[in-house]
Amino acid sequence: MDILHRIGVHDATPEKVYDALTTLDGLSGWWTEKTVGDTEPGGVIAFRFIPGGFDMKVLETVPGKLVRWEVVDGPPEWLGTTIRWELEQRGDYAIVLFKHEGWREAGEFMHHCSTKWASYLLSLKQLVETGEGAPSPRDVQISDWH
Repeated sequence: MDILHRIGVHDATPEKVYDALTTLDGLSGWWTEKTVGDTEPGGVIAFRFIPGGFDMKVLETVPGKLVRWEVVDGPPEWLGTTIRWELEQRGDYAIVLFKHEGWREAGEFMHHCSTKWASYLLSLKQLVETGEGAPSPRDVQISDWH
């Protein structure tokens, strides 16, 4: 099972969105302020949040087109899943097709994560469009996931 989302980033290029997905400054500007690691293919990026975090191995990057990560540390439900960002230009919009793929079951935690991904994708859109996102701990709080 997969979590799927789509956003359009107005007056932006796929390359600008790609930079927000492949640099520590970009990632800490929309997902979580506590982001460290190596964003090159083969590297591992550590994302830390108040309740814990995730380590993502960078599997593949194609400038302006694709970013793929594998979850190598984090909640059991996330281990072995992959995150995929496909980017393309359509008119005045950079289109982002997001996929968190390979979930073993669609439990309540998957519901929670789908909502959180949506809020973070809006933060990504806001960062690229305005220069300021809403990363953790300034993100929209929806509930504890326990």
